[in-house]
Amino acid sequence: MSCTIIVGGFFGDEGKGKIVAHVAHKDKPSIISRGGVGPNAGHTVQVGEKEYGVRMIPSGFVFPEAKLCIGSGVLVNPEVFKSEVDMVGVGDRIFVDGRCSIIEEEHILQDKANEHLSKTIGSTGTGCGPANVARVNRVAKQAKDIPELKPYLADVAFEINEALARGENVLLEGTQGFGISLYFGTYPFVTSKDTSASQIAADNGVGPTMIDDVIVVFKAYPTRVGEGPFGTEMTRDESHELGIQEFGTVTRRERRIGVWDGKMARYSAMINGCTIAAITGIDHVDPECFGATEYEQLTPKALEFIKQAEEDIGVPVKLISTGPEMTQIIDIRDRK
Repeated sequence: MSCTIIVGGFFGDEGKGKIVAHVAHKDKPSIISRGGVGPNAGHTVQVGEKEYGVRMIPSGFVFPEAKLCIGSGVLVNPEVFKSEVDMVGVGDRIFVDGRCSIIEEEHILQDKANEHLSKTIGSTGTGCGPANVARVNRVAKQAKDIPELKPYLADVAFEINEALARGENVLLEGTQGFGISLYFGTYPFVTSKDTSASQIAADNGVGPTMIDDVIVVFKAYPTRVGEGPFGTEMTRDESHELGIQEFGTVTRRERRIGVWDGKMARYSAMINGCTIAAITGIDHVDPECFGATEYEQLTPKALEFIKQAEEDIGVPVKLISTGPEMTQIIDIRDRK
């Protein structure tokens, strides 16, 4: 039995989707369930030449043997959910907890019309903030109230805990990044709930004693979309010179790029209870590492970066992404 949580260590867009996809194929969980806010964060998974961007269903959908779930703490937009289910063809193995709150059209309109959220904070306009307000006010609709969601309803917490009791592997995936946690992030430039590993466990109804590993994903060059402090941010010209230009999966806004932030990485690892660190974008540190799948293929420059990252984070780096495709990764979790 093993229950692993995967979360982002910086401001989001760390490459969690790819790490989830890889870990799923390697660890073969019976259930992959997502926590987090809702459809305001996108995950990109590239399999061969095909690229998928998902906002509602778990990015671990690329592992065909797992049951896919959405925990009760997640906001659900039924239209986005149904669209993605049809797009990737997982209608026979995806389940939504009946207690999930629903994002309605009025929430999206409120989100976009609120100048503080749209202009000052840089909200994605997907209705998540207002929908969470409705939940706190106890007036939100739940998934069990929506006819088109009836075929997908389940008690996700029960399903996960039963799977763990049977000795199966479970993977819980988070959304957003630590830096925009409502409680630990750069308030007020944050999302509408906590994004740490503890919250992802709670979103899925999994008690803290059931968690075996927390994989925190860090980006060699952190990025941020929207407003808010970004202590290591470089200029666009500087990032373009390095060959780094990225756009948000949901908003398509150009991401702000920064250099490695060791202080934030260590604090994030502490709050998340990190046991395994993952580094993505090592090919930006040294392009010669692009596509490497063995640790021995890493260059001295890359190894020096990883050594410094391990000192900063305080735990071993055991997953190293060397490119966007799912197979372009080095996994040394089995090494002592």
